[in-house]
Amino acid sequence: MPASSGAVTVRAVRRQDLEQVVALDARVTGLEKRAYWERVYRRYGHAQRGEQRLFLVAVAGSEVVGFVIGEVRDWEFGSPPCGWVFAIDVDPRVRQAGIGTRLLTALCDAMRSAGVRQLRTLLSADNTLILSFFRSQGMMAAPMIPLGMEMPPATGRSRS
Repeated sequence: MPASSGAVTVRAVRRQDLEQVVALDARVTGLEKRAYWERVYRRYGHAQRGEQRLFLVAVAGSEVVGFVIGEVRDWEFGSPPCGWVFAIDVDPRVRQAGIGTRLLTALCDAMRSAGVRQLRTLLSADNTLILSFFRSQGMMAAPMIPLGMEMPPATGRSRS
């Protein structure tokens, strides 16, 4: 349990939170992705009103114990504006304390105030932990078909 496991506040990320977000993600995934998180922070941590990008953190005292990131996307493939969650995580030491629910609720509230009525996400089929969390929040299979393909490495020549 984090030393500062008292009251939890959900708020917009700040630059000084980034180090703890990187560390939390590394603890959970086993991979240190500092450059990735710097890019995410530049895109989502500086979002202006109207850009509809959100990067929220859950903080207990001065410790980041969770985060959620999402955005509103308009008219992709004919879909009316909808909210997308692309990252959510909670420190394993404080899971089952409602922090993930609070983060997702705060994200949904912000999106709802922007007129969004649908929330979507994509996840790996073998990630049963996050699948269980999203299902517990009322999410279910959407009427969409995710498609993907393997791409060979670039050959160094550009196509003209």
